[in-house]
Amino acid sequence: MSITVRQATIHDLDLVAPLFDAYRVFYGQATDLERATHFLRERFQQHDSVVIFALDADGEGAGFVQLYPMYSSVRTSRSYLLNDLFVAPNARRRGVAAALMHEAMDFARAVGAAGMTLATAHANTPAQHLYESLGWQRDDEFREYFIRF
Repeated sequence: MSITVRQATIHDLDLVAPLFDAYRVFYGQATDLERATHFLRERFQQHDSVVIFALDADGEGAGFVQLYPMYSSVRTSRSYLLNDLFVAPNARRRGVAAALMHEAMDFARAVGAAGMTLATAHANTPAQHLYESLGWQRDDEFREYFIRF
């Protein structure tokens, strides 16, 4: 599969929003393209995140990753949270996820980030194998906690 991977801009909203909506559906949310578009538009306008996406040979969206900046007071450095990774069903098992991950890591290195972090479900072994094959290491030192409001 021939793909092009690049950083998205607000001008790519019509290509990225359906992928983002499908990602949300994958995680149990009702489809809502208007909400997905609005959310991404805000991220672009406020420069809250970086979206990297893949296009197939026909110019259709094949997948995306969304990165959010984080800062460490102890390390006095910036890093990125790879919060979202999604590949369209018809583009899976064709190297799209790995290409997106490589582009995300290249972006973070280019802007001087100290590193990247991500979280995945314990049962998501295919993603874990991908991450580990790309050199990511599971953090056994810290436990992650969350509080819902």
